[in-house]
Amino acid sequence: YAEWVKKGNVKSDFKLKLIGANLQGADLNGAKLWDANLTGANLAGADLAKADLKKSLLIKANLSNANLHHSFLFKANLTDANLERANLIDANLYKSFFYVANLSNADLSFANLSDSNLMGANLKQTNLKMAFLNDADLTGANLEGANLPDANLTGVDLTGANLYGANLTLVDLMEANLTKADLTGANLFGVNLTGANLAGVNLFYANLTKVSLEASDLTDVYLTGAVTKDAIITKSQWDNLSKLYSSEFMKQFIVMR
Repeated sequence: YAEWVKKGNVKSDFKLKLIGANLQGADLNGAKLWDANLTGANLAGADLAKADLKKSLLIKANLSNANLHHSFLFKANLTDANLERANLIDANLYKSFFYVANLSNADLSFANLSDSNLMGANLKQTNLKMAFLNDADLTGANLEGANLPDANLTGVDLTGANLYGANLTLVDLMEANLTKADLTGANLFGVNLTGANLAGVNLFYANLTKVSLEASDLTDVYLTGAVTKDAIITKSQWDNLSKLYSSEFMKQFIVMR
């Protein structure tokens, strides 16, 4: 299969069908696999760097430890796929579908996941440094211990997501939806949460140093043990929080009038 594809035998009007194919460890560097049906295929450890997989079907495919560096997966369907420890550095995953996919310990630094569906996906210990996740759907996703410094998460939906112990240093979460998300022990140093929905969010022992919370919804937010030094809130937010927390705790905030 691999040699046939690499030799350019896939015509532009032909939809390759490799359902359940065994391509473990295959050299598919730069391969043209657009619209291919690779449902259930075994691509573990395969080299797919710079491969064109736009609109391909990779449902339940095994891509664990695969090299997808700088690959093109625009609108690809990776529902329930296994991408554990895969290399997706600088990959274009715009508008792709990762519903309940396993991306644990994968490297997605600098990847474009804008407007993608990652509902229920496993992103535990995943590297998302400087990744683009704006307007992505991460409802119910597991991001425990994930590394997201400088990532763009504007407008993202993290409703009910698990971000326990995640590193969100300098992340842009402007107007994001984090309703009932768990951010226990997370590092949110310098995060922009302006206009975000934080209703019911668990921020126990989280680092909120220099976080911007202006115009965010803090209804039923849990801040016990959180570090809020120089976090920015409005006067009305301060008034509401001061009814729940001690004056010693509240004096850490910077109040914008």
